[in-house]
Amino acid sequence: MTLTDIPLPPAGRPVLIAGPTASGKSALALRVAQAQDRVIINADALQVHDSWRVLTARPGPDDLARARHLLYGHVPRGAAYSVGHWLREVAALLARHPDAVIVGGTGLYLSALTEGLADIPPTPADIRARADAMLRDHGLAAMLADLDTDTAARIDRRNPARVQRAWEVLHATGRGLAAWQARTPPPLLLPDRATRLVLAPERGWLAARISDRFAAMLRAGALEEARAALPHWPAQTPGPAAPLWTRAIGAPELIAYLQGKMSLPQAEASATLATRQYAKRQANWFRNRLGHWPRVTLP
Repeated sequence: MTLTDIPLPPAGRPVLIAGPTASGKSALALRVAQAQDRVIINADALQVHDSWRVLTARPGPDDLARARHLLYGHVPRGAAYSVGHWLREVAALLARHPDAVIVGGTGLYLSALTEGLADIPPTPADIRARADAMLRDHGLAAMLADLDTDTAARIDRRNPARVQRAWEVLHATGRGLAAWQARTPPPLLLPDRATRLVLAPERGWLAARISDRFAAMLRAGALEEARAALPHWPAQTPGPAAPLWTRAIGAPELIAYLQGKMSLPQAEASATLATRQYAKRQANWFRNRLGHWPRVTLP
């Protein structure tokens, strides 16, 4: 099936579209929104940041002229933003646009929307600093060993950002992340009250699209975006605890080129590989966590 073969959803209910990067979900969302006079709400944690339009494939001027797009590029560089922030913004938007198209590759946003989100207090700055230092100085294994048993058994043990988040919650609140999650309130949007789709592209087809898209990003100004971000870039190489805006796929590579640490062809090749690896992680997450959502195989 191709993207244009996917039938339009029934009117009157929200549409949720998930899929890995470069799978065409934004184009599908635009087709639905334009055909049925809907708004589009972003569900991608990188596209909320104002630093990167080209590099995160945010909708361009032509797309913005064809349908209203919300929650794109509205978070300033360095501002705190989490799934909780996003969910509160979406709640207000759905009250005004109950048939919105919600599209993105951040599975945690979509699962929080349809499964609920535990109301965990924000992490104090001193706890965050201790967590950053622990992960840097002692590594992931030490942080895992310091978690409560229930959380350690459920968490993605290979994801440093998730492990650090669990450690911060435990040490900030005295209660493990698993215990907080057990008290999760009802979801904002019940899954059976929305049309849900997960795009599942064939690996070779997606790899070719990723390569073509990053080359197109360079032509469209991604390097200029990186140059504008260079004065604000952290002194140390961004890692799991780095500010969210620095985690845009391809940003570290382009910054490395601008710093004279690699050639532009090397940066392009490295960024393309990182994008493929990211898409693989996304696909695995959707398969494991949104396996009950209808899947559309592409092409």
